[in-house]
Amino acid sequence: MGFIVEGDESGDVVLEPPPNFSMVEEGIFRSSFPRPCNFAFLQTLNLRSIIYLCPEPYPEENLEFLRSQNIRLFQFGIEGKTEPSLASLKDAIRGALKILIDVRNHPVLIHCKRGKHRTGCLVGCLRKLQNWCLSSVFEEYQHFAGMKSRSADLRFIETFDIVCLRQCLQSIIYQYQGYGSKKRRLLYGEECTETPNNFDMNEESAHNINGRNSHFSLMV
Repeated sequence: MGFIVEGDESGDVVLEPPPNFSMVEEGIFRSSFPRPCNFAFLQTLNLRSIIYLCPEPYPEENLEFLRSQNIRLFQFGIEGKTEPSLASLKDAIRGALKILIDVRNHPVLIHCKRGKHRTGCLVGCLRKLQNWCLSSVFEEYQHFAGMKSRSADLRFIETFDIVCLRQCLQSIIYQYQGYGSKKRRLLYGEECTETPNNFDMNEESAHNINGRNSHFSLMV
């Protein structure tokens, strides 16, 4: 179902979000694969980045939209039809998390094909980093996965070691930033210089990721 807003003289504009669209946190969204009919809606989010979790090349019409809106694409190819190796899945999720918690990439949209399994794994691991209890993490995953919930995904989320990510981030500072109500954030002063594999990024993106004195923010 789309949202209808008042348009100009040519008539109203229908804004249709992608299926499984939802806000994860302020500046972080999730959905299934956006189609051209969703582009007008995505424009309202003022996205800076998209995290794409499929191995297939991004469609040219979607790339054209990203270029027109100056949106950066970060691709982490996680297999969906066959179960990926545990090592490759860990590497992809760890790399995607590093992009996700960097506020310079916000607002950011996470998506795979259906917005269920691969997206659910990434969001689930983010929730662990935010110290959510495991039952709440699983409940959120199952809400979006529905009847197609995968036990392998839940096991991966449960066993994902967030310490390995935290060890790569230094100078952790707790700071309050107010947006109406105060929200505590984790600010990371510096990131390790390791560049995640399987990226599709431009020169500016690479500089942002590998530059020293980077700042990261994570809602807790």
